[in-house]
Amino acid sequence: MLVMKFGGSSVKDATVIKKVIEIVKGRIKKEKAAVVVSAFGGVTDELIRLSKEAASGDKGYRSGLEAMELRHLTAVRELVKVANQSAVLANVKVRLNELDDVLHGIFLVREISPKTQDFILSFGERLSSYIITEAFRDAGVKSNWADAVQFISTNNEFNNAQVDFETTNKQIRKFFKDAQGVQIVPGFIGSTPSGEITTLGRGGSDYTAAIIAAALKVRELEIWTDVDGIMTADPRKVTGAFPVSHLSYEETMELSHFGAKVVYPPSIQPVMEKGIPFRILNTFNVNAPGTLVSKKSVHFDAGIKGISSIDHVALLTLHGSGMIGVAGISMRLFGALARHHVSVIMISQASSEHSINFAIRPDDVATARKAIESEFRNEIILGQVEPVKVEEDMSVVAVVGENMQRTPGVAGKLFSSLGRNGINISAIAQGSSELNISLVIDNKDIKKALNVIHEGFFLSHQQTLNLFVVGTGTVGGTLLNQIRSQFEYLKDTHHLQLRVVGLTNTRKMAFAEHGVDLIDWKQMLQLEGKKADFGKFIDRMFKCNLRNSVLVDCTSSGDVAAIYKDVLEKSISVVTPNKIACSSPYNSYKALKRTAALRGVRFLFETNVGSGLPVVNTLNDLIKSGDRIEQIEAVLSGTLNYLFNTVSAKNSLSTTVKKAMDMGYAEPDPRIDLNGVDVARKILILARESGAKLEIKDVKVDHFLPEYCQKAKSVDDFMKTLQKYDADFEVKRKELEAKGRRWRYVATYKNGKAVLALKEFESSHPFYHIEGSDNIVLFTTMRYKAQPLVVKGAGAGAEVTAAGVLADIVRVGA
Repeated sequence: MLVMKFGGSSVKDATVIKKVIEIVKGRIKKEKAAVVVSAFGGVTDELIRLSKEAASGDKGYRSGLEAMELRHLTAVRELVKVANQSAVLANVKVRLNELDDVLHGIFLVREISPKTQDFILSFGERLSSYIITEAFRDAGVKSNWADAVQFISTNNEFNNAQVDFETTNKQIRKFFKDAQGVQIVPGFIGSTPSGEITTLGRGGSDYTAAIIAAALKVRELEIWTDVDGIMTADPRKVTGAFPVSHLSYEETMELSHFGAKVVYPPSIQPVMEKGIPFRILNTFNVNAPGTLVSKKSVHFDAGIKGISSIDHVALLTLHGSGMIGVAGISMRLFGALARHHVSVIMISQASSEHSINFAIRPDDVATARKAIESEFRNEIILGQVEPVKVEEDMSVVAVVGENMQRTPGVAGKLFSSLGRNGINISAIAQGSSELNISLVIDNKDIKKALNVIHEGFFLSHQQTLNLFVVGTGTVGGTLLNQIRSQFEYLKDTHHLQLRVVGLTNTRKMAFAEHGVDLIDWKQMLQLEGKKADFGKFIDRMFKCNLRNSVLVDCTSSGDVAAIYKDVLEKSISVVTPNKIACSSPYNSYKALKRTAALRGVRFLFETNVGSGLPVVNTLNDLIKSGDRIEQIEAVLSGTLNYLFNTVSAKNSLSTTVKKAMDMGYAEPDPRIDLNGVDVARKILILARESGAKLEIKDVKVDHFLPEYCQKAKSVDDFMKTLQKYDADFEVKRKELEAKGRRWRYVATYKNGKAVLALKEFESSHPFYHIEGSDNIVLFTTMRYKAQPLVVKGAGAGAEVTAAGVLADIVRVGA
């Protein structure tokens, strides 16, 4: 035999009830079935509301009752053929009139007792089960309305009656012994020995089904809901949550205790005791296998089975030197709470016995504080125990799975994942069985924490980075296009999803929590974006509080660079081609590196030096391997190299500079390139990465432009002065050409000193042969002494720079 239970969402209207009938028809082809049903969706809550309105003298309960009557009568008309409707409608009307009379009585006396409340609430299940029984009959299914009041016997604790199992089990077996057809049972209700109707409390319909299943020792209990099973996490908070195929009773109890709402723990106790499996299924997706819950746990590669949470709890701490080594402290504490009916969600105690932390519902805080401070009044007066510390608006997160005890590293993975995302843990509890690790965090971090944990355990093969991109110009715009074009490749090959959540330039900014559509990001930013405000953009990024967040700065702005430390402090990685931060005062540079390390995030700036060339990473790898840097020689300005390779009798210096600007090789302000400022920053960064404590003023710069060019006050003025210098420059160029040499603007770091100078090279030197806007770096080290390590390639251009930024972003997710 099979017991099937359908909740309120599964019997909310005639359309869904017809689905239920088809589901049951399929089951009874093989075995007998009892079907337990809840009230129509939302009716129980509505009955509570109507009774409260009536008790308060609010005549508005009448309109609510009329709407409820219409809903039930409409269901009859949609489920039962016209020829059979009159008798069914009459019966429903009689029961609704009875409900009307009771509510009217409450309205007159302005009072409602628990006994009367139970009687009113019973109408939800009694009406739905009767109508559904008639719908089954009308669909040609032999069925019987099995009134639970006849066989579920309880005490008279109204609102939460306790079942008399000895009597109930006998009555169930007797009732079902000779029952024919499908038995349709109203859930949630029972009766006292004197016949007064009672309700079974929260999860009552599940409880009814479990009681019947246990009494009859059925093969399986099916609980039909509106989800595909018990999920790995709450899908409203975790986008990648999915159904768990198999759970043990203990795992289900733990998940349910900590917030998973598919089943209510006490309601499944009867089948647990008898070892009867139950399955959670979806009325709206009958092909989904659901979740099977039984005695044994099935191995799961993730090491855990699920994550659940209780939001908005309070964490209380009792601590003091007078607690150390004193027997009975815990007994007194929790005894005081029990006497005042305060339920404790989680307990954590330091091994030193110096403190005890426990989580409770916020509504119980005042009662708990008063009870504890009364119990420990003398110790508090003597200073042996401190007054109770209360931290409100916290959340409890539970990671559950029987396999944790056989899977090393679960706790380490859990805490490191949270730490990398800046989520602080206020309290931790773990049982010796390792079935559950519980922790308390700030409620503002709950969604982020659940997603971090879920991704770390269940989606470890797939990681999502949430990007906040600042700057959509030449490099930024190219980067966005590259992210779009490489999205599927990164997802399939590197198991990495890049999601641009925030986007801003100097004019507009926009956010999309689930990711900006990069196919038409320009139009979206223009039409849907708000007026740009960098401060508000950063605040919004912080408030989003998303896991694996990355700030991508594609500007050359000092204002953006100035915010890096605050961003890193929030456990958000930073990726940037902007050289300002790493060439800022040494202490600021070190603070950024130190903050990133402390927060477990990345501060990556490979493109600061050689655009897409692996210069910084190569240098770092040399140092990590124990090599010692003796000298760095580099041509680091793709712009200057392009100029020296392109200037000719036909292409003047000023014309070539303008062309470099148009092609994106030069900075928007070419003076940064031609005055050596850009190269000075680059060699400074390499020197610092080599271990030198240098400032930008320590870099000796040999300028190749005359002083009057360097003193130009604007870009326009600079271009005009450059035209004046064209003739003199051409003379020097011809002299160089006659000698068969080429100019290179070389940055050198050696013996703790950094120097920039324009040098001439013959064809025998590697620097002579670099073409176009190429860069070249020669690392002379302890190991690469006779023949330096050479890094050479394109050193300017939006495509290669954006590719370098993208590579750094991928490193964050590695």
